[in-house]
Parts: sequence; C-alpha cells; structure tokens
Amino acid sequence: MSEAKTAHQQRAILKIINATPTADGDGVKIRRIAGFNNASFSPFLMVDELKTDQRQDYVGGFPPHPHRGIETLTYMLQGHFQHEDHMGNVGQLRSGGAQWMAAGRGVIHSEMPIMQDGELHGFQIWINQPARDKMKPAQYHDFQPETITEHRSKEAGLVRLISGELIINGDAVFAPLMTTGVPASVADWRAEQGNLLHLQVPEHHNMMLYVYRGEISVQGSAVHQGQMALLSHAEYAELHAEEVSGVLVFSGQPIDEPVVHYGPFVMNSMEEINQAVEDYNAGVFDGY
Repeated sequence: MSEAKTAHQQRAILKIINATPTADGDGVKIRRIAGFNNASFSPFLMVDELKTDQRQDYVGGFPPHPHRGIETLTYMLQGHFQHEDHMGNVGQLRSGGAQWMAAGRGVIHSEMPIMQDGELHGFQIWINQPARDKMKPAQYHDFQPETITEHRSKEAGLVRLISGELIINGDAVFAPLMTTGVPASVADWRAEQGNLLHLQVPEHHNMMLYVYRGEISVQGSAVHQGQMALLSHAEYAELHAEEVSGVLVFSGQPIDEPVVHYGPFVMNSMEEINQAVEDYNAGVFDGY
C-alpha cells in the first residue's frame, strides 16, 4: 500500500485490554490497565480507575509515598481528592478538576479521596518522563473544573480537554495543561447515543481509548465499559457512541527508551532504580 493511502486511513483498533480489579495505597480498590512495556501505550504507563459508592473501598487513601521519573495526572468525575507533598503543596481537587505532578528526581506526596454525594469516581494516569527529565526538580499544579477547556457540538457532544491539544471535528482545541516531557493529550468525551467524534492527532503519535461508561465503536468494532482500545497509526480517528457513553481519549508522542519499573519509580535502567531506592531510604527525597 502506498504512503499516500496510508496517511489518509482511519485509525483502527489494534488491541482491546480489559481493566483488572486490584488494590493500591491503603487498600483502595481500583481497576487498572498497565502498559509499562507496551510500545503502543507510550508515553502513558498506567491508568487506574477509582469508582465506588462504598466508603470502605477508599477510606485509607494513598498515605505518603515517593515517586521518581514519572508525571501523574489525577482527574475526578465525582468526588474530591486532597493532595499534599513534601514541597509544601496542598490542593483539594473538586469534581471535574485535575491535578498534575511531575515527580522528576523525587517527590513524596499523599492523596486522600473524599466521596461526594455518595459516590467517588476518578482516574490516576501515569505518564513516562524521558531520560532527560527524570532528574529534574519536581513540579505540581492543580486545575479546578472551571479552568478545564470544554468543546461542545451537536455532532460530537461534550469533550473536556484536560491536557495537550486536539483537532476536534475540525476545531483546534487547547488545554490549560501541557505536559513537560513529550506532547501528550488526555480528553474526556461525554457522548449521547449517536454522537460522532472526529479526532486528528499527529500520525506518529500513539492513541488509545478507555470507556468508563456505555459503549462506543471504531470502524464498527465495539469497545465496552471497562475496556481500553489501542489504536493503529493513521491521520484521524472516528468514534461512534452506540449509547450514552463516557470515554477517556489518550494520545501522545511515544518515548523510544527502555522502561524499568519498580513500585513508584520508573527509570531507564536497574542501576537507576537501585539509586532511587537508596536515595529514598537515605532521606534524600525530603531535601529536594
């Protein structure tokens, strides 16, 4: 097939991954999709969904713990999230808002979820940092719901762009947050049955979709609630809402570097992981 034809293809589904129930922090129940060593996932590393109407599923939260070498993006559909870190940052994320942190060379933080109106529903997304950024100073910002960019149309419904930029049904849309390592976009598509979302992102960027409500289709192939679809590379993607649906849309420039993951640390070699563990145990993170 010629390059000209390839450039105008629609993105198609390469693989479907089901979210796996697990627990993290102090027994917080989550559903997780990990892609640490999946080239089609990069620059993203992991997506955790927190969804419950039972206080005991989350009450322990995520007590103080370290990170090195990643960016984290927390996005809440319903409920609040309290962030504190060793740099003195304190922020309470409200429903519809986001919190972003670049761990760089080291951060120690805690995250405590707070149910609202009897429900907690949100996501934490891990984004890899390229080697050049893994030992930079840590950063933190929060984005309350009124600051999130929204694009609404009759054809597509509502798209909330949390990070990066997208061309949505022909319109260039920009988020308040631009990740620091490589270009990466995260959007929340809230669709009514029959809505059609047309997205253009750079052809060499990876793209994937997580359905947290309802069902959508891509070129006639269904993606159900609790599933992540990894898409092929092409000029654009078209998503059809088969029913009332909620979808997280991820796209980003892949990082072509080794990924070595150990707990809260993501580096490029085992030697760097060992150094991170030594630094944390020696109290070095507290001094950053």
